[in-house]
Amino acid sequence: MKKKKKKKNHHKEGFSKSKLFDLILVVFRKNPNKKLNYKELSKKLAVKDLGVRIQIIDVMKEMTLSGILNEAPVGSFRLVEKTTTLISTIKNTNSRGGYVELGVENEVFIPKEYSRFTLTGDEVEILLFPKKKNKQEGGVVRVINRKKTDFVGVIDTFSSNYFLISDDKRVSFDVFIPPKTIKKEYLNKKVVVRVEGWDEKYKNPIGRVIEVIGEINDHNTEINSILYNYGFAPKFPKKVEKEANKIIEKISEIEINKRLDLRKTCTFTIDPKDAKDFDDALSVKQLKSGNWEIGVHIADVSYYVEKGGVIDKEAAERATSIYLVDRVIPMLPEVLSNNICSLKPNIDRLAYSVLFEMDERANLIDYSIHKTVIHSDVRFTYQTAQDVIDNKKGALDTELLLLDKLSKILKKKRQENGSINFESSEVKFILDSNNNPIDVYFKESLSTNHLIEEFMLLANKTVAKHIGFPKKEAKNFVYRVHDTPDSDRIATLNNIVKKFGYSINNDSSHKLSQSLNGLLKNVRGKNEQRMVETLTIRSMAKAVYTPDNIGHYGLAFDYYSHFTSPIRRYPDLIVHRLLSRYIDGGKSTNKEALEKTCKHCSEMEKVASSAERDSIKYMQVKFLKNKIGEVFDGVISGVTEWGLYVEITENKCEGLVKVSGIKNDHYVFDEKKCALIGCRTKASYQLGQKVKIKIQKADLERKQTLF
Repeated sequence: MKKKKKKKNHHKEGFSKSKLFDLILVVFRKNPNKKLNYKELSKKLAVKDLGVRIQIIDVMKEMTLSGILNEAPVGSFRLVEKTTTLISTIKNTNSRGGYVELGVENEVFIPKEYSRFTLTGDEVEILLFPKKKNKQEGGVVRVINRKKTDFVGVIDTFSSNYFLISDDKRVSFDVFIPPKTIKKEYLNKKVVVRVEGWDEKYKNPIGRVIEVIGEINDHNTEINSILYNYGFAPKFPKKVEKEANKIIEKISEIEINKRLDLRKTCTFTIDPKDAKDFDDALSVKQLKSGNWEIGVHIADVSYYVEKGGVIDKEAAERATSIYLVDRVIPMLPEVLSNNICSLKPNIDRLAYSVLFEMDERANLIDYSIHKTVIHSDVRFTYQTAQDVIDNKKGALDTELLLLDKLSKILKKKRQENGSINFESSEVKFILDSNNNPIDVYFKESLSTNHLIEEFMLLANKTVAKHIGFPKKEAKNFVYRVHDTPDSDRIATLNNIVKKFGYSINNDSSHKLSQSLNGLLKNVRGKNEQRMVETLTIRSMAKAVYTPDNIGHYGLAFDYYSHFTSPIRRYPDLIVHRLLSRYIDGGKSTNKEALEKTCKHCSEMEKVASSAERDSIKYMQVKFLKNKIGEVFDGVISGVTEWGLYVEITENKCEGLVKVSGIKNDHYVFDEKKCALIGCRTKASYQLGQKVKIKIQKADLERKQTLF
């Protein structure tokens, strides 16, 4: 743990004019609208030495002659740089400062001394400084909204004062904790500290301990620390749990009579082996016409979760369930997510259903949307359902074989229309009784995974089109949109894949999607597969929630939403409510409020994804900790100016080879080639390249392995 150095008074004799110039400019830029005299300035700079104070007066006079400061009245100075202020959001931060985005391609660098302790996601008012050598810098004038006020870490006890050293290494400051607030049980533990004072006249923000998470290096402590660090509480507030426990599970006859009763229709679920929250079920029934009625039944969460109630507010804030390596942190209390709303077998459940009439060739003849009551007859896992399909016999073999056939046709049609076919394998850990990882394996997708995926896609697309078409008459709704890829990134990808004999056609969006599908198919099993897949994913836009429908490029759908997982995604719950409202003839909801909720849900989806990645990194480091010195085959999965990220082939664990650790040459990062290139030897380490690595260090605190 690093020691906290006592604050030193640097402002003594021997200050150079250029150093004083920089310090004075920092003070005026932090206070762009204030008049300051030499006494006030000396106080802000903590200068007591008379000689330095006289120097300050001389430098301010020179700055006035240069047109940087204005003196009025005599002895008082104000900044007169030509500046502009604007409101934006901090895009990212590092140890030197942060970046603010201006428009699509312009960025402003905020040096640390002008940052006012801001972090990624903070909404700020910034002052633009005059450009120097075509570089735009600025300073934070005012913090409008701080996204993060709670920080996870360990209290430093190596000095006379107490400081929280944050687990998150992107936080460039420590938090001062007043000694009178410290208790013995806070020390040598992981804690959560809430910042309550951000005043820049102090060297550090000031906070207090609000939660003791647990013992350092304890497994549960570390996993919970990840959750707290990203703003997710592992447990629900007592008032939310209390409200959830009041909900009656038994369905009243009055409610059943209001709904389409499908309890006699053959219905079943297909989910992962360890799943408890069954969002969706399928049903199959042959119609008199010879066509098939395929039902997609989704848990009717909106019936149980009252809009604006305490459960709803908590769900809206969380926005999503989080799937960590060893646990699920649900969006809804478990009494709802794992029981009352879950479409468990052999029990009546309320659902929101889309019934599709289809022929044997998967042509959609008609559809209808209903509030229903269903009764699941069988609970399949992906594997048990796959066994029935593979063996062509077993429980509900007719229904499963039909759905398998239809889903494959739907997938083929979707890809012919331009849907991009990304295949992914999920990393899973086998844990011992103490939650230590003893093995890693890849969870490959089965035919039944794709079966469920196709019918969920169909339901999501159908619901979105039901409300959104025609566009002129459409009421405000939540769409899941995916923009076309960035043309510059596609051009970069094309330049790289040309070296391997491939090419990309970007003449139109449809030709591009066909070309990308062909590329992904052709690289399968080749040395360059990992590199091409990684770069292709990076060239894609991020899918988001919004009321403005632009379609979903990756799926090649003009209309798409999220309807099928209301237990674990808040946007799906909104979609259920809006669907009911509009089917009943209700007015269009307020677009501005909907946009705000959509933006929050998109952001929380990214935050949850980061938390999930951190839990995987932590477990990977834990797994490799006992393998120091061992040599593995790997593939370069990332290239940066500070080194190479390498993914071990046999277990997908990732680590960093620092550029300083490549001894045979001085290597420079080439962004366009995604490579480190040796200045003397011209040797190249490129994304996707196969390498051998030795494990050098496994740092659990930083969740990082060095190769």
